[in-house]
Amino acid sequence: MAPERGDTQEERSEARSYGQRASLLSIGVALTGLITYLFFVIASHELSKEDYGEIAVLWSAVFILVSTLQRPVEQLLSRSVSEHIAVGHPYSRPLRVAATIQLGISVVFVAVAVALRGPIEDGLLNGNDFLFWIGVSAVAAYGASYFARGFLAGSHRLTTYATLIICESVSRTAFPLAVAVGIASGQDAVALGIVAAPTLSLIVVPFAFLRRRSPAEHDANVRGDPSEGSARDVRQGELPAEAEFTLAHGGGFAAAVFLIMLSEQAFLNAGPLLVQGTAGAAAAGFIFNILMIARAPLQLFQAVSTSLLPHLTRLRAEGADDDFRASVTVTIRAIAAFAGVAALAMTIAGPELMQIAFGDNFTYERVDLLIVTVGMGLYLAAATLNQAALAQGQVRRAAACWIGCAAVFVAWCLIPIVDDEFRRVEVGFLGGATILCAVLYAIYRRPRPRSEDTFEPGSAEELELRLAAADEGT
Repeated sequence: MAPERGDTQEERSEARSYGQRASLLSIGVALTGLITYLFFVIASHELSKEDYGEIAVLWSAVFILVSTLQRPVEQLLSRSVSEHIAVGHPYSRPLRVAATIQLGISVVFVAVAVALRGPIEDGLLNGNDFLFWIGVSAVAAYGASYFARGFLAGSHRLTTYATLIICESVSRTAFPLAVAVGIASGQDAVALGIVAAPTLSLIVVPFAFLRRRSPAEHDANVRGDPSEGSARDVRQGELPAEAEFTLAHGGGFAAAVFLIMLSEQAFLNAGPLLVQGTAGAAAAGFIFNILMIARAPLQLFQAVSTSLLPHLTRLRAEGADDDFRASVTVTIRAIAAFAGVAALAMTIAGPELMQIAFGDNFTYERVDLLIVTVGMGLYLAAATLNQAALAQGQVRRAAACWIGCAAVFVAWCLIPIVDDEFRRVEVGFLGGATILCAVLYAIYRRPRPRSEDTFEPGSAEELELRLAAADEGT
């Protein structure tokens, strides 16, 4: 019996260490969201309507592309590295194959973008060739950044991961700040921050590899100590020494997580792109600022989200159904209270607060702000219910809800049922968030878990979902 107690104590110590590092990740996500918000606040004050609108359009396009092209490899790399470490196998092969895939994606993307340079510049960026190259370079640079994130998360270096995303947001915001203090000037200087951020954030990666050779770090962060390999093989099952790593590996679960993330990007970034196509860059900047009422709280909520999922997962694994439901209820009540306070603030002084935050380039209508504020509350409630559904093993059903609601939102924005393009996006966001909240609540109340969608606390699947929440926060 002594060895069993020893194993239990080791696992508990490991869980505490992982929890501490995951808590640091949550703090890092919160700081990243706040600093990213400052990027737009400063840029909106320093640039004209048109220049700021083009920055907003560029940002939206870059992050939709990054989520579509770069995130899947990051997810699969983090899972594969974590699985190899769990059973004491080397993870050099997953790193090599992932690097090949990521490089191939970036090369193909650059080639296609250059081939379509004319339509992209004229249709999306008002003929601005500098912004075109910033966007192309940023998407390619994020390939390296997301590769690093996948490795750091998979090897459980969550503290270094948090440092990377904080470094990224600080580097980005430094550029509009330089414009504000007079060191630089103009749209080009602000836009450089979008490509500099993923590039400069990589300075933390060499330190992670150097520390990898430290025995103390190895024991604290890597669960695959070869001296304990046989015990882990018994507890967690063997992986082949050269496990195949392709886009099909763990594809069902990873694809569902990817669809959820892509849908979130559609909710938050499709609006400015669609408005830009019909009303120009200045209008896109305006609706981007309006949607920041939802985006800014969501970025901070991701810090809660990265902690909420493992908490709910553990409660479910322990069979503590009452505590599970109580945790979800308390979170939603807190969101309702926050949304109520935000709605009151928008009713009393919303237009004035928006102009203080983003400058006086735009005039904001109170009703527009209230529509998005209510949508924000419902969206955050939906995000909470989504974490509950994932903890219940409902990842595929949740993904179907997300992609369906995102498709309805985009379709609504494209159909001119409402003449005012701003009101169309705002009402679409509110309606989409309402439907999403309702269907995720139905899943939460009547779960039908599939064995392949369930995961244990501290597993590769939980790590993948934590990583997804952290990436949405950035």
